[in-house]
Amino acid sequence: MSPDELDTALTLRSAVARYEELRARDMFDDEQEPLSRTEALEVIALGEVIARKARYGRQLSVRTARAAGASWSQIGQAMGTSKQTAWETHNRWIDRQAEQRRDRGHWGLEEDEVARERRLAGSVDSVDSVDSEDAS
Repeated sequence: MSPDELDTALTLRSAVARYEELRARDMFDDEQEPLSRTEALEVIALGEVIARKARYGRQLSVRTARAAGASWSQIGQAMGTSKQTAWETHNRWIDRQAEQRRDRGHWGLEEDEVARERRLAGSVDSVDSVDSEDAS
């Protein structure tokens, strides 16, 4: 079972629930048989699915924060990184969304959405509507 197969079949919540179920059984339940090879591999694939979905959700939250007026300094701080890294990560996400649309035809962002996302992202040093000192 691959992460790609699980990614389309599971929500973040259901992937986490299954991951926690298997991990708890593996770590704490001495009365049951150990995880099978298939289950052990499923835990690995579920971990990747969870990470992917969390990264995607984080970028949606970054977009929401920008739309609410957050600066890249504030977003970087919330992510535990620099404003430059936060901005670059978000712009790579926009690039991947555009590529997915081109490659798959129905996933990702359309050209007008990409343009709107780029305007919202602005530059890493663009003047934001919220002063970074006031919103801390």
